[in-house]
Amino acid sequence: MHMRTEQLYVTEPGAIERAATLLEQGYLVVFPTDTVYGIGAAAFDESAIAALYRVKGRPSEKGIPILLADREDVHKVARDIPPLAQALLDRFWPGALTLILPRRTDVPANLSPDETIAVRVPDNEIARALIRQAGGAVATSSANLSGAAPARDGDEAMQALQGLVAAVVDGGPVEHGVASTIVDCTVTPPAVLRSGALSAAALSLDTV
Repeated sequence: MHMRTEQLYVTEPGAIERAATLLEQGYLVVFPTDTVYGIGAAAFDESAIAALYRVKGRPSEKGIPILLADREDVHKVARDIPPLAQALLDRFWPGALTLILPRRTDVPANLSPDETIAVRVPDNEIARALIRQAGGAVATSSANLSGAAPARDGDEAMQALQGLVAAVVDGGPVEHGVASTIVDCTVTPPAVLRSGALSAAALSLDTV
């Protein structure tokens, strides 16, 4: 699988629209978030999601998170949201917090090996504009091959993934350069599965 990869600079008119069109057509697109660059696929396109696993060399038992444009869109992909999870997303979205939530039954099964889904709203206007333009939800994994460091700017993304994705939306360096913090809200008490850009102390899970 090899294709010509477009480098779309956000300073150029139409870059976001072009990237959104490619996503809607089933192609993979790299874009900046607040944490690291991500590879996106249309969230309800099983073939595009399968391509994302293949390109990254990602094992199927490791699910792929969904990025949303707005916190109100969480109900598009998750159901039965626990009160504590609602409190966390109200407080930290947009931001560097990924929540594991019960998955809606109409979300593609290959996004997750079980009945849960990882969800986040990034604190990055480029990302949110692209996600909004592409329908409000984009399945996204870090922009790297499995085992490699995630890209932190457009050039790193191009070096890692040129020929494997349709486009790289270049928005310059990311804010954090560290992956998001992951909290599983389907267990009691909620469990921090990955420490990341948002510290455990900032979460204060016992006081949310």
